[in-house]
Amino acid sequence: MNSFEVIGGKKLSGTIIPQGAKNEALQIISAVLLSPEPVTLGNIPDILDVNLLIELLADLGVSIDRQERHTATFRADNVNIDYLNSDAFRKKSGRLRGSVMLAGPLLARFKKAFIPKPGGDKIGRRRLDTHIIGFEKLGATFNYHPEDGYFHLDASNLRGTDMLLDEPSVTGTANIVMAAVMAKGKTTIYNAACEPYLQQLCKMLNRMGAKISGVGSNLLTIEGVDYLGGTTHSMLPDMIEVGSFIGLAAMTKSGIRIQGAGVEHLGVIPEKFKQLGIRLDIQGDDIVIPEQDIYEIQTFLDGSVLTIYDHPWPGFTPDLLSIVLVVATQARGSVLIHQKMFESRLFFVDKLIDMGAQIILCDPHRAAVIGLAREQQLRGITMSSPDIRAGVSLLIAALSAEGKSTIQNIEQIDRGYQYIDKRLIALGADIKRI
Repeated sequence: MNSFEVIGGKKLSGTIIPQGAKNEALQIISAVLLSPEPVTLGNIPDILDVNLLIELLADLGVSIDRQERHTATFRADNVNIDYLNSDAFRKKSGRLRGSVMLAGPLLARFKKAFIPKPGGDKIGRRRLDTHIIGFEKLGATFNYHPEDGYFHLDASNLRGTDMLLDEPSVTGTANIVMAAVMAKGKTTIYNAACEPYLQQLCKMLNRMGAKISGVGSNLLTIEGVDYLGGTTHSMLPDMIEVGSFIGLAAMTKSGIRIQGAGVEHLGVIPEKFKQLGIRLDIQGDDIVIPEQDIYEIQTFLDGSVLTIYDHPWPGFTPDLLSIVLVVATQARGSVLIHQKMFESRLFFVDKLIDMGAQIILCDPHRAAVIGLAREQQLRGITMSSPDIRAGVSLLIAALSAEGKSTIQNIEQIDRGYQYIDKRLIALGADIKRI
């Protein structure tokens, strides 16, 4: 197991370019199964989760020409469906929650799919109900096989229908959209997710010949087609990385330029960091964070304590709440962090408390942060990364802390952030991978 050894307290400076979006890549790469023609993808993030999904496609028989680490051409003209029922697929797909995204395109084109029990982060309940119920409404049948932990789905006769999702799940919406694009007739999906990454998927499918309208809204209308062709597509910059770098700059009192941040796709993210008192200068598609000794958390207009919570797009993404929480520990003022979606995502705060942060974990979903206003620096400790976002949050805390920190289980960080140590070293960070 690898670890990061971090010497904190150093100011960083320079320019950093965000990677391609992880959450978009898992959807887009799965969608190549919908066509036997070549699909060329660019700005692919070179991270463990994405590389594992690409390996799964290769094992399924998809030919892959990876011109370089961030560009590849996929051709799914010789898919081996029998591999889906093998022990090898079961073991590999069970390690990656993103493998559930293969189900929609497999049902659409090959009429059957297998979904493993969710893998990935240990951040709480991550149910598959939205996916399964959506497939059922399109005419698929499923059986759960406890002996192998798999949902076995059959879709010999997919037909369009009207559906109202019980939650605007991003992966659920994407999976249902990919199944519906080749179903007979019209499908309407109400309460659909409308994140930029879902919009990107719909635009790519339309270029392949799909007929999806309402893109960007929570009501999608899909006219089924018989065939989808090839296309080219490039991933957006990863908004979670952008937010992480904003938080990193603030915590380490550093001046950093985030180049090509995809500003028009960030929604309320810049505003939420401004509510923490962080100054941002948007220059074209770049975000410049100047050196700032003190940042002060705003209050609501009536003077009450600020609450920052996650909400479906265009609300604030839950993936950045861990970053916001860490950044708030050195601010002046207090904030209540309310993580609605995942009941285990705030449990990493015990490490921050050990580092000297003032945090009250109210319950599994809420944490009150009393900012130290730089009067007391966090201190380095040995800790373990429980999930991708908490791992990077702890890395940011370590970079701002006094002394040496050791972060174990950094494979969790590598799942979502490419070459993070090398990129931060280029800004002046003192990190060793051991």
